[in-house]
Amino acid sequence: MATVVLVRHGEAAAGFAGHHDPGLSLLGKNQAERTAQELESIGPLPIFSSPLKRAQETAQPLSKLWNTKVEIETRVAEIPSPSDDLSERAEWLQKVMAGTWLELPEDLQAWREELLDCVQRASQDCVMFSHFVAINLLVGAAKDDPRMVVFRPNNASITKFTNDNGNLVVHELGREASTHIN
Repeated sequence: MATVVLVRHGEAAAGFAGHHDPGLSLLGKNQAERTAQELESIGPLPIFSSPLKRAQETAQPLSKLWNTKVEIETRVAEIPSPSDDLSERAEWLQKVMAGTWLELPEDLQAWREELLDCVQRASQDCVMFSHFVAINLLVGAAKDDPRMVVFRPNNASITKFTNDNGNLVVHELGREASTHIN
């Protein structure tokens, strides 16, 4: 059994409709620093990050504190959008988030399964830096809730899971906020 700590990235410098891969805003950088200090005492542990800049930049302060390399883990990336057009992406995401994962097309079902596999099969305690939708899908799977949005993790919030024989168990939900998706 492994404990998997999922951290939502800090506030991005641009939203889903504003940039394909933004880094962190100044507030997001400060959130990343605070989160690193909050997690400092549980490690050093392996650190994994989504390939997107906002997640990698959120992981950097913890990586420095622990003197640990951040490994890129594509399976904890943001939900893949069917369009590169920024306004279409934002509209699509709003519709998807209002539904359930059961309504997702086959390619996104495969993305969800890879995400679940990644966390369910983690063999050692670790920290993973990820995204709003991905964390929600994991919490939903653990609680057998098919909604795309089960809770609203704040930027740089920490959600803790264990994987007991492939079963996800939520031990602590991250701080919630009324937040827009970025």
